[in-house]
Amino acid sequence: MAERSFAHEVRKLRMGEGGTFSGEGILAVTKALLQSGVAYVGGYQGAPISHLMDVLGDAHEILDELGVYFENNASEATAAAMLAASVNYPLRGAVTFKSTVGTNVASDALANLSSGGVTGGALVIVGEDYGEGSSIMQERSHAFAMKSQMWLLDPRPNIDAIVRAVEAGFELSEASSTPVMLQLRLRSCHLYGSFTAKDNVRPPVTVKDAVENPTRRLDRIVLPPRASSTRRRRSRTAGRPPSSTSLATASTRCSGPAPATSGSSCRAASTTRSTAPWSCSASRTPTATPRCRRTS
Repeated sequence: MAERSFAHEVRKLRMGEGGTFSGEGILAVTKALLQSGVAYVGGYQGAPISHLMDVLGDAHEILDELGVYFENNASEATAAAMLAASVNYPLRGAVTFKSTVGTNVASDALANLSSGGVTGGALVIVGEDYGEGSSIMQERSHAFAMKSQMWLLDPRPNIDAIVRAVEAGFELSEASSTPVMLQLRLRSCHLYGSFTAKDNVRPPVTVKDAVENPTRRLDRIVLPPRASSTRRRRSRTAGRPPSSTSLATASTRCSGPAPATSGSSCRAASTTRSTAPWSCSASRTPTATPRCRRTS
């Protein structure tokens, strides 16, 4: 059940270019999502961001007109998993949940999302209430963004700044192929203000289009960070002549009679053939033991 009805306020979401939009911060965030061409939105209830789900639920007619898919998820983990649609499709998606206690539940899904990279913009709207009266959790969600190497936007409590942060968040996500976390404080969610509205944008590709016409990109191989960095390092060094140090340590060969000392790495298999020629190849690392084989 919704905490509050926004049936009257959602009419403002139809406002077009040049109009002055006035309302609560949560309502402004919803308008910013529609102006940005979002294709799907999901989330899980949790103060101080709960009212965003209420607004989206009451605005179902406008969402249907624009082809925006909305789902009230069963948990933060399933909400974050929704953003996987933006990995292989040019779909702008947004999910919302409570700060640390919600992000903790969604941590696994966010880690996989940020490691694989996104094609469409992926925005995680987090209701941050550190130090406020609506939560007993005295923790911040910065650590989760750092762990998964996600961008973290923390706009000041101003309606116009929040709207611009939503729009810029999608652009930043698409430019960097990385999910973006937008942090909204308790004051930002419930303050009142105004900004200059824009026309709502129907997404060029909807979730329905992606379901009816699935595509599979075989040229896009997602590698973990270490393997990806190794591949880039190899591509930079391809065709470069080896240095004098690598020439000296890469392959050293010696020929002649095998040494007679018992501690030597190059020695004959029996004393009757101790004068047989040997060929020794050193390892690429100078400290490794050379490997020897008989040449005749």
